[in-house]
Amino acid sequence: MPFKPAVADRLAPFGTTIFAEMTRLAMEHGAVNLAQGFPDFDGPELAKQAAIEAIRAGRNQYARMPGDPVLNAAIARKWRRDSGLEVNPDAHVTVTSGCTEAIPAAILGLVNPGERVVLFEPYYDSYRACVSMAGAIPEFITLRPSSSDEGPFTFDPDQLRAAMRGRPKAIILNTPHNPTGKVFSREELALVASLCVEHDVIAITDEVYSELVYNPALPHVSLATMPGMADRTVTLNSLGKSFSLTGWKIGWAIASEPLTRAVRAAHQFLTFATCTPMQLGAARILTEGDAYVRELVASYTIKRDFLAAALRDLGLKVHVPDGSYFIMADHSSLGMGDDVEFCRRLTREVKVAAIPPSVFYDDPSNGRSLARFAFCKQDRTLRQAVDRLQALRHRRA
Repeated sequence: MPFKPAVADRLAPFGTTIFAEMTRLAMEHGAVNLAQGFPDFDGPELAKQAAIEAIRAGRNQYARMPGDPVLNAAIARKWRRDSGLEVNPDAHVTVTSGCTEAIPAAILGLVNPGERVVLFEPYYDSYRACVSMAGAIPEFITLRPSSSDEGPFTFDPDQLRAAMRGRPKAIILNTPHNPTGKVFSREELALVASLCVEHDVIAITDEVYSELVYNPALPHVSLATMPGMADRTVTLNSLGKSFSLTGWKIGWAIASEPLTRAVRAAHQFLTFATCTPMQLGAARILTEGDAYVRELVASYTIKRDFLAAALRDLGLKVHVPDGSYFIMADHSSLGMGDDVEFCRRLTREVKVAAIPPSVFYDDPSNGRSLARFAFCKQDRTLRQAVDRLQALRHRRA
Protein backbone atom coordinates (compact mmCIF):
# COMPACT_ATOMS: atom_id res chain seq x y z
CA MET A 1 0.00 0.00 0.00
CA PRO A 2 1.56 3.35 -1.03
CA PHE A 3 2.68 5.71 1.72
CA LYS A 4 0.50 8.81 1.95
CA PRO A 5 2.28 11.69 3.69
CA ALA A 6 -0.02 13.74 5.87
CA VAL A 7 0.36 16.93 7.85
CA ALA A 8 -0.26 16.43 11.56
CA ASP A 9 -3.76 17.35 12.69
CA ARG A 10 -2.47 20.19 14.85
CA LEU A 11 -1.02 21.98 11.79
CA ALA A 12 -3.22 20.82 8.92
CA PRO A 13 -5.81 23.63 9.36
CA PHE A 14 -3.21 26.34 8.76
CA GLY A 15 -1.97 25.30 5.31
CA THR A 16 0.66 27.49 3.65
CA THR A 17 1.01 30.95 5.19
CA ILE A 18 -0.75 33.80 3.43
CA PHE A 19 2.61 35.60 3.22
CA ALA A 20 4.08 32.83 1.06
CA GLU A 21 0.95 32.68 -1.11
CA MET A 22 0.80 36.41 -1.79
CA THR A 23 4.54 36.72 -2.39
CA ARG A 24 4.35 33.86 -4.90
CA LEU A 25 1.39 35.56 -6.62
CA ALA A 26 3.25 38.89 -6.68
CA MET A 27 6.27 37.29 -8.35
CA GLU A 28 4.07 35.45 -10.84
CA HIS A 29 2.35 38.67 -11.96
CA GLY A 30 5.24 41.11 -11.62
CA ALA A 31 3.42 43.01 -8.88
CA VAL A 32 4.85 45.59 -6.51
CA ASN A 33 4.97 43.64 -3.25
CA LEU A 34 3.33 45.62 -0.46
CA ALA A 35 2.21 42.31 1.05
CA GLN A 36 5.16 40.86 2.93
CA GLY A 37 6.56 43.06 5.68
CA PHE A 38 10.22 43.38 4.90
CA PRO A 39 12.19 46.39 3.61
CA ASP A 40 13.44 46.41 0.02
CA PHE A 41 16.54 48.29 1.17
CA ASP A 42 19.57 47.29 3.19
CA GLY A 43 20.28 47.70 6.89
CA PRO A 44 23.04 49.77 8.51
CA GLU A 45 26.66 49.34 7.44
CA LEU A 46 27.79 49.37 11.07
CA ALA A 47 26.03 46.07 11.81
CA LYS A 48 27.23 44.41 8.61
CA GLN A 49 30.82 45.42 9.24
CA ALA A 50 30.74 44.04 12.79
CA ALA A 51 29.38 40.70 11.52
CA ILE A 52 32.08 40.54 8.84
CA GLU A 53 34.74 41.27 11.44
CA ALA A 54 33.38 38.44 13.60
CA ILE A 55 33.50 36.01 10.67
CA ARG A 56 37.09 36.97 9.84
CA ALA A 57 38.05 36.66 13.50
CA GLY A 58 36.94 33.02 13.47
CA ARG A 59 33.68 33.45 15.40
CA ASN A 60 31.97 30.82 13.24
CA GLN A 61 31.11 28.01 15.65
CA TYR A 62 28.10 27.49 17.89
CA ALA A 63 27.31 30.30 20.28
CA ARG A 64 26.32 29.29 23.80
CA MET A 65 22.68 28.28 24.07
CA PRO A 66 21.28 31.45 25.76
CA GLY A 67 23.23 33.79 23.47
CA ASP A 68 26.69 35.26 23.03
CA PRO A 69 27.58 37.16 26.23
CA VAL A 70 28.34 40.32 24.25
CA LEU A 71 24.84 40.39 22.74
CA ASN A 72 23.11 39.42 25.98
CA ALA A 73 24.84 42.34 27.69
CA ALA A 74 23.87 44.75 24.89
CA ILE A 75 20.23 43.65 25.10
CA ALA A 76 20.21 44.09 28.89
CA ARG A 77 21.68 47.59 28.60
CA LYS A 78 19.12 48.61 25.99
CA TRP A 79 16.28 47.15 28.06
CA ARG A 80 17.42 49.06 31.13
CA ARG A 81 17.61 52.30 29.14
CA ASP A 82 14.24 51.82 27.44
CA SER A 83 12.20 50.35 30.29
CA GLY A 84 14.04 51.35 33.45
CA LEU A 85 14.12 47.68 34.50
CA GLU A 86 17.37 46.01 35.53
CA VAL A 87 17.99 42.46 34.30
CA ASN A 88 20.87 40.03 34.54
CA PRO A 89 22.03 39.39 30.96
CA ASP A 90 22.97 35.78 31.69
CA ALA A 91 19.96 34.84 33.82
CA HIS A 92 17.14 36.85 32.20
CA VAL A 93 18.01 37.23 28.50
CA THR A 94 17.76 34.45 25.89
CA VAL A 95 18.83 35.04 22.29
CA THR A 96 16.65 33.26 19.73
CA SER A 97 16.57 32.80 15.97
CA GLY A 98 14.32 35.77 15.40
CA CYS A 99 11.19 36.56 17.35
CA THR A 100 9.58 33.86 15.19
CA GLU A 101 11.49 31.30 17.25
CA ALA A 102 11.03 33.15 20.53
CA ILE A 103 7.24 32.83 20.17
CA PRO A 104 7.11 28.99 20.13
CA ALA A 105 9.91 28.81 22.70
CA ALA A 106 7.80 30.87 25.11
CA ILE A 107 4.52 29.10 24.39
CA LEU A 108 5.89 25.55 24.32
CA GLY A 109 7.99 26.22 27.41
CA LEU A 110 5.19 27.70 29.48
CA VAL A 111 1.84 26.30 28.34
CA ASN A 112 0.58 22.76 28.86
CA PRO A 113 -1.86 20.88 26.60
CA GLY A 114 -5.43 21.80 27.41
CA GLU A 115 -4.56 25.14 29.02
CA ARG A 116 -6.05 28.31 27.60
CA VAL A 117 -4.23 31.19 25.93
CA VAL A 118 -5.85 34.56 25.25
CA LEU A 119 -5.04 36.15 21.87
CA PHE A 120 -5.92 39.54 20.46
CA GLU A 121 -7.15 39.22 16.90
CA PRO A 122 -6.27 39.92 14.17
CA TYR A 123 -3.12 38.09 15.22
CA TYR A 124 0.25 37.39 13.66
CA ASP A 125 -0.43 33.93 12.25
CA SER A 126 2.45 32.28 14.14
CA TYR A 127 0.68 32.83 17.48
CA ARG A 128 -2.32 30.71 16.57
CA ALA A 129 -0.21 27.93 15.08
CA CYS A 130 2.12 27.83 18.11
CA VAL A 131 -0.82 27.63 20.50
CA SER A 132 -2.02 24.65 18.48
CA MET A 133 1.42 23.02 18.54
CA ALA A 134 1.37 23.32 22.33
CA GLY A 135 -2.02 21.57 22.43
CA ALA A 136 -3.48 24.64 24.13
CA ILE A 137 -6.90 26.24 23.63
CA PRO A 138 -7.06 29.76 22.16
CA GLU A 139 -9.55 32.39 23.25
CA PHE A 140 -9.91 35.53 21.16
CA ILE A 141 -10.34 39.21 21.98
CA THR A 142 -11.28 41.10 18.82
CA LEU A 143 -9.71 44.41 17.88
CA ARG A 144 -12.29 46.29 15.85
CA PRO A 145 -11.72 49.26 13.52
CA SER A 146 -13.08 52.61 14.56
CA SER A 147 -16.06 54.00 12.70
CA SER A 148 -14.01 56.92 11.38
CA ASP A 149 -10.94 57.33 9.21
CA GLU A 150 -7.70 57.69 11.12
CA GLY A 151 -9.16 56.05 14.22
CA PRO A 152 -7.32 53.25 16.05
CA PHE A 153 -8.56 49.70 16.50
CA THR A 154 -10.13 49.11 19.91
CA PHE A 155 -11.32 46.17 22.02
CA ASP A 156 -14.16 45.59 24.46
CA PRO A 157 -12.75 45.63 28.01
CA ASP A 158 -15.63 43.48 29.21
CA GLN A 159 -14.74 40.78 26.67
CA LEU A 160 -11.18 40.76 28.03
CA ARG A 161 -12.40 40.66 31.64
CA ALA A 162 -14.62 37.68 30.85
CA ALA A 163 -11.77 35.81 29.15
CA MET A 164 -9.41 36.42 32.05
CA ARG A 165 -11.93 35.29 34.64
CA GLY A 166 -11.53 31.83 33.10
CA ARG A 167 -7.93 31.86 34.45
CA PRO A 168 -6.02 31.18 31.24
CA LYS A 169 -2.38 30.20 31.54
CA ALA A 170 -1.18 33.06 29.35
CA ILE A 171 -2.13 36.07 27.28
CA ILE A 172 -0.25 37.10 24.13
CA LEU A 173 -0.05 40.83 23.49
CA ASN A 174 1.55 42.44 20.42
CA THR A 175 2.25 46.17 20.64
CA PRO A 176 2.81 47.98 18.35
CA HIS A 177 0.40 45.63 16.67
CA ASN A 178 0.66 43.73 13.41
CA PRO A 179 -1.47 44.00 11.29
CA THR A 180 -3.49 46.97 12.62
CA GLY A 181 -0.67 49.35 13.60
CA LYS A 182 -2.32 49.87 16.99
CA VAL A 183 -0.14 51.03 19.87
CA PHE A 184 -1.77 49.90 23.11
CA SER A 185 -2.22 52.87 25.42
CA ARG A 186 -0.96 53.00 28.99
CA GLU A 187 -4.57 52.75 30.17
CA GLU A 188 -5.19 49.62 28.09
CA LEU A 189 -1.97 48.06 29.36
CA ALA A 190 -2.92 48.89 32.93
CA LEU A 191 -6.16 46.94 32.45
CA VAL A 192 -4.30 43.94 31.01
CA ALA A 193 -1.78 44.08 33.85
CA SER A 194 -4.38 44.28 36.60
CA LEU A 195 -6.23 41.28 35.15
CA CYS A 196 -3.00 39.26 34.85
CA VAL A 197 -2.20 39.95 38.50
CA GLU A 198 -5.75 39.28 39.68
CA HIS A 199 -6.06 35.97 37.82
CA ASP A 200 -2.41 34.83 37.96
CA VAL A 201 -1.84 34.92 34.20
CA ILE A 202 1.52 34.99 32.41
CA ALA A 203 1.92 37.63 29.71
CA ILE A 204 3.91 37.00 26.52
CA THR A 205 4.48 40.29 24.71
CA ASP A 206 5.72 40.64 21.15
CA GLU A 207 7.34 44.07 20.90
CA VAL A 208 9.29 43.74 17.64
CA TYR A 209 7.93 47.10 16.42
CA SER A 210 8.75 48.89 19.67
CA GLU A 211 11.00 51.45 17.95
CA LEU A 212 8.58 52.12 15.08
CA VAL A 213 6.08 54.51 16.66
CA TYR A 214 4.91 57.77 15.09
CA ASN A 215 2.60 59.51 17.55
CA PRO A 216 4.45 61.35 20.36
CA ALA A 217 1.25 61.32 22.40
CA LEU A 218 1.11 57.51 22.24
CA PRO A 219 4.60 56.13 22.96
CA HIS A 220 5.40 52.45 23.18
CA VAL A 221 5.13 51.13 26.75
CA SER A 222 6.32 47.65 27.70
CA LEU A 223 3.76 45.65 29.67
CA ALA A 224 6.56 44.41 31.94
CA THR A 225 6.89 47.94 33.37
CA MET A 226 3.33 47.97 34.69
CA PRO A 227 2.72 47.24 38.41
CA GLY A 228 3.06 43.55 39.23
CA MET A 229 4.19 42.54 35.73
CA ALA A 230 8.00 42.43 35.82
CA ASP A 231 8.08 38.85 37.12
CA ARG A 232 5.15 37.50 35.10
CA THR A 233 5.97 38.89 31.63
CA VAL A 234 8.08 37.38 28.85
CA THR A 235 9.07 40.29 26.59
CA LEU A 236 9.98 39.27 23.04
CA ASN A 237 11.79 41.51 20.57
CA SER A 238 14.17 41.32 17.62
CA LEU A 239 16.68 43.17 15.52
CA GLY A 240 14.97 42.85 12.15
CA LYS A 241 12.25 45.52 12.18
CA SER A 242 14.14 48.30 13.95
CA PHE A 243 17.32 47.92 11.92
CA SER A 244 16.03 46.63 8.54
CA LEU A 245 17.84 43.30 8.95
CA THR A 246 14.95 40.84 8.83
CA GLY A 247 17.06 38.11 7.23
CA TRP A 248 19.48 38.00 10.15
CA LYS A 249 16.85 36.37 12.39
CA ILE A 250 18.20 37.71 15.69
CA GLY A 251 15.55 37.83 18.41
CA TRP A 252 15.42 37.59 22.18
CA ALA A 253 13.26 36.94 25.21
CA ILE A 254 13.58 38.87 28.48
CA ALA A 255 11.96 37.36 31.57
CA SER A 256 12.39 36.57 35.24
CA GLU A 257 14.49 33.50 36.06
CA PRO A 258 11.57 31.05 36.44
CA LEU A 259 10.05 32.13 33.12
CA THR A 260 13.46 32.20 31.44
CA ARG A 261 14.05 28.58 32.47
CA ALA A 262 10.81 27.65 30.70
CA VAL A 263 11.73 29.56 27.54
CA ARG A 264 15.18 27.95 27.43
CA ALA A 265 13.73 24.49 28.05
CA ALA A 266 12.07 24.77 24.63
CA HIS A 267 14.71 26.96 22.91
CA GLN A 268 17.45 24.37 23.46
CA PHE A 269 15.47 21.84 21.42
CA LEU A 270 14.26 24.24 18.72
CA THR A 271 17.47 25.87 17.48
CA PHE A 272 19.79 25.59 20.52
CA ALA A 273 21.98 28.46 19.31
CA THR A 274 21.61 31.39 16.93
CA CYS A 275 24.10 32.44 14.22
CA THR A 276 27.25 33.58 16.04
CA PRO A 277 28.65 36.34 13.77
CA MET A 278 25.20 37.87 13.32
CA GLN A 279 24.83 38.03 17.10
CA LEU A 280 28.01 40.09 17.27
CA GLY A 281 26.80 42.38 14.49
CA ALA A 282 23.53 42.76 16.42
CA ALA A 283 25.40 43.69 19.60
CA ARG A 284 27.23 46.48 17.78
CA ILE A 285 24.14 48.06 16.25
CA LEU A 286 22.09 47.76 19.46
CA THR A 287 24.87 49.67 21.21
CA GLU A 288 25.58 52.30 18.56
CA GLY A 289 22.50 52.43 16.34
CA ASP A 290 20.26 55.11 17.86
CA ALA A 291 20.82 57.56 14.99
CA TYR A 292 19.80 54.91 12.45
CA VAL A 293 16.53 54.26 14.28
CA ARG A 294 15.69 57.97 14.50
CA GLU A 295 16.25 58.41 10.77
CA LEU A 296 14.24 55.27 9.97
CA VAL A 297 11.26 56.44 12.03
CA ALA A 298 11.33 59.85 10.33
CA SER A 299 11.47 58.17 6.92
CA TYR A 300 8.66 55.72 7.74
CA THR A 301 6.45 58.56 8.94
CA ILE A 302 6.70 60.18 5.50
CA LYS A 303 6.14 56.88 3.71
CA ARG A 304 3.12 56.08 5.90
CA ASP A 305 1.51 59.43 5.18
CA PHE A 306 2.22 59.18 1.43
CA LEU A 307 0.63 55.75 1.07
CA ALA A 308 -2.29 56.59 3.39
CA ALA A 309 -3.13 59.71 1.37
CA ALA A 310 -3.01 57.76 -1.89
CA LEU A 311 -5.29 55.00 -0.58
CA ARG A 312 -7.72 57.53 0.84
CA ASP A 313 -7.78 59.40 -2.47
CA LEU A 314 -8.87 56.17 -4.17
CA GLY A 315 -11.86 55.85 -1.87
CA LEU A 316 -10.51 53.43 0.72
CA LYS A 317 -11.19 54.06 4.39
CA VAL A 318 -7.72 54.24 5.91
CA HIS A 319 -6.82 53.46 9.53
CA VAL A 320 -3.57 55.35 9.91
CA PRO A 321 -1.23 53.35 12.17
CA ASP A 322 0.48 54.77 15.25
CA GLY A 323 3.13 52.04 15.04
CA SER A 324 4.58 49.18 12.95
CA TYR A 325 4.95 49.58 9.18
CA PHE A 326 1.52 48.47 7.99
CA ILE A 327 -1.66 50.27 6.98
CA MET A 328 -5.06 48.62 7.27
CA ALA A 329 -7.66 49.98 4.87
CA ASP A 330 -11.30 49.18 4.18
CA HIS A 331 -11.64 48.36 0.48
CA SER A 332 -15.39 47.62 0.42
CA SER A 333 -16.26 50.83 -1.44
CA LEU A 334 -14.45 49.47 -4.52
CA GLY A 335 -16.77 46.50 -4.90
CA MET A 336 -14.05 43.95 -5.64
CA GLY A 337 -15.20 41.12 -3.39
CA ASP A 338 -14.00 40.08 0.04
CA ASP A 339 -10.45 40.61 1.22
CA VAL A 340 -9.02 37.46 -0.39
CA GLU A 341 -10.62 38.19 -3.75
CA PHE A 342 -9.67 41.86 -3.53
CA CYS A 343 -6.01 41.10 -2.84
CA ARG A 344 -5.82 38.45 -5.54
CA ARG A 345 -7.42 40.74 -8.09
CA LEU A 346 -5.25 43.65 -6.98
CA THR A 347 -2.18 41.50 -7.60
CA ARG A 348 -3.31 40.07 -10.94
CA GLU A 349 -5.04 43.08 -12.46
CA VAL A 350 -3.38 46.12 -10.86
CA LYS A 351 0.04 44.55 -10.19
CA VAL A 352 0.15 45.58 -6.52
CA ALA A 353 0.17 42.93 -3.79
CA ALA A 354 -1.39 43.31 -0.32
CA ILE A 355 -2.36 40.90 2.45
CA PRO A 356 -5.96 39.77 3.07
CA PRO A 357 -6.24 39.88 6.88
CA SER A 358 -9.26 37.62 7.36
CA VAL A 359 -6.80 34.74 7.87
CA PHE A 360 -5.71 36.46 11.09
CA TYR A 361 -9.16 36.15 12.69
CA ASP A 362 -10.90 33.20 14.32
CA ASP A 363 -14.03 34.45 12.54
CA PRO A 364 -12.78 35.48 9.07
CA SER A 365 -15.83 37.67 8.50
CA ASN A 366 -14.28 40.25 10.84
CA GLY A 367 -11.57 40.96 8.29
CA ARG A 368 -13.39 40.58 4.97
CA SER A 369 -13.58 44.32 4.26
CA LEU A 370 -9.92 45.03 5.06
CA ALA A 371 -6.53 44.80 3.38
CA ARG A 372 -3.04 45.26 4.82
CA PHE A 373 -0.41 47.29 2.94
CA ALA A 374 3.26 47.48 3.96
CA PHE A 375 5.03 50.83 3.61
CA CYS A 376 8.54 49.67 4.61
CA LYS A 377 9.74 50.20 1.05
CA GLN A 378 11.92 52.55 -0.96
CA ASP A 379 10.23 55.74 -2.11
CA ARG A 380 10.42 54.64 -5.73
CA THR A 381 8.70 51.35 -4.83
CA LEU A 382 5.85 53.18 -3.12
CA ARG A 383 5.55 55.65 -6.00
CA GLN A 384 5.34 52.78 -8.47
CA ALA A 385 2.66 51.10 -6.37
CA VAL A 386 0.64 54.32 -6.10
CA ASP A 387 0.92 54.90 -9.85
CA ARG A 388 -0.45 51.43 -10.50
CA LEU A 389 -3.21 51.85 -7.93
CA GLN A 390 -4.62 54.69 -10.02
CA ALA A 391 -6.25 51.94 -12.10
CA LEU A 392 -8.73 51.62 -9.22
CA ARG A 393 -9.91 55.20 -9.61
CA HIS A 394 -12.77 54.32 -11.96
CA ARG A 395 -14.12 51.85 -9.36
CA ARG A 396 -14.68 54.49 -6.71
CA ALA A 397 -18.29 54.58 -5.62
